[in-house]
This record gives sequence, C-alpha cells and structure tokens, in this order.
Amino acid sequence: MFIKISRLNKFETIMFKNKSNILFFMLGAIFITNALLAEFIGVKIFAFEDTLGFSDFKWSLLGETVSLDLTAGVLLWPVVFILTDVINEYFGKQGVRFLSFTAIGLIIYAFFMIGFSINLAPASFWLEQGQSNGVSNMQDAYGSVFGQSNWIIVGSLVAFLVGQLLDVFVFQFINKRTNQKMIWLRATGSTLVSQFVDSFIVLYIAFVIGPAKWSMSLFLAVGTVNYMYKFAVAILLTPMIYAAHAIIDRFLGKERAEAMKLKAMK
Repeated sequence: MFIKISRLNKFETIMFKNKSNILFFMLGAIFITNALLAEFIGVKIFAFEDTLGFSDFKWSLLGETVSLDLTAGVLLWPVVFILTDVINEYFGKQGVRFLSFTAIGLIIYAFFMIGFSINLAPASFWLEQGQSNGVSNMQDAYGSVFGQSNWIIVGSLVAFLVGQLLDVFVFQFINKRTNQKMIWLRATGSTLVSQFVDSFIVLYIAFVIGPAKWSMSLFLAVGTVNYMYKFAVAILLTPMIYAAHAIIDRFLGKERAEAMKLKAMK
C-alpha cells in the first residue's frame, strides 16, 4: 500500500509541478470540450441577422438566394482552430495530432452513447411532462435534437480531422518560413485555410453525397456564406492569439516558453 501511495505521489509531482504538463492538460481540456460542444450545438440553425436584430440580408449567390442562416457550431469551431494554433506553437504537430484523434474518439463515443440513450424505452410520465411548454412528446423531441443524421456526423468528423491536419501543416510551413515571426500570419493564415476546407467538406458529405442531394450551386453558395462568417471571426479573434501567448509565456517563464517553441517547430 505504501509503495502504491508513493508512486502516486511521484506521479502527481511529475504531472502537476511541471508547468508544461499543466499547460498541455489545460489547453487539451478546453480544446476537447469546445470540439464536443460544437458537435452537439451544431444541430441548431440560427438566423444571424435576426439574432442581432437586423432584417434578413438576402442576396443572390451562384443562382441561389442565401442569407446568414448558420449552424450554431460556428460559434465554437473558430475557437477550436485558434486553440489548435496555440497548441501547435508550444507542443508541435504531435501535440495537435494527439488531441485531435483523442477528440474524434470521444466524439464518436459520445454519439454512440446518445444513440443508445435515444433507443431506451421512455418512462410514460416523462413523455408528457413537456406538454405545458408545447412539447407533445418528449421522446420525439429528444430524438430530434440529439439524433443527428449519420451523414452529418461522418461529414463533421472527416472535416474536423482534415481541417486539423491541414492547419498543422500550414502553421508549421509559415512558422519556419518566417523564422517564428509574425504570429498573426501563421495563426490566422492557417486557420483561414483549414476553415475553408472544413466548411466545404462537411456540407459535401452531409448534404451532397447524403440523402439531401443538394445541387452543386446550393452547396457552393451555402459553403461560401459559412466560410465568410468564419473568415470574419478568425480575423476578429486574432488579438486573442496574442493575449494567449502573453498569458502562457508569463506562466511558463520566457526561457522555458522559447525553448518549447523551438522544440515544437523542429
């Protein structure tokens, strides 16, 4: 018993007294939490203009009438890709790949458990408890909200993985070419490229290949609108990257932070 406690104390000492370990744990936790939340809230489509109190900005694009109707997941995906760049900065592509595959595994597990829970026999009193709020059948509502199409799930996971790997490549490419200068260029540039690919992959798999069978014009129009939003958000969030670097460098200490950045680049 004493030996086991001693080993546990040694593990705690190594894990929690090493600031780089603490940083990786915290960034990873925030990264995975946002990725999971983005998948779950993404089932809702919201009207961006109405949310801000403006009238609909409807315009013609590629022969399609489009407006800023977006999946709620776009609120968090730019944050996920910015976190990708921060993790890439200090822990390199290995750190990003580890967290990306971990996130995908947990997302698949979460969807499996949600599917299992939907198929559980509902209690009779629970079915009617939402009627006072206009919900006639809680089981139908539960299944409609959480039971996303398999095509959407597959499209989202593939887009996430491809986007992450592309983000890592572009980030490291720019980082080496600029000799670790111009943080805004490597962080925002890699996010803009990866978000472009992510925006179109998920729509193509979910709605062109899938049963919805969107036309190519509709696919390109909706994808363009989604990317325009992500492009604007990525630009607006650029100052957060500098803020994150300042906080992390202060936490780690300048010498350790610089050493980690050099190691990550190699």
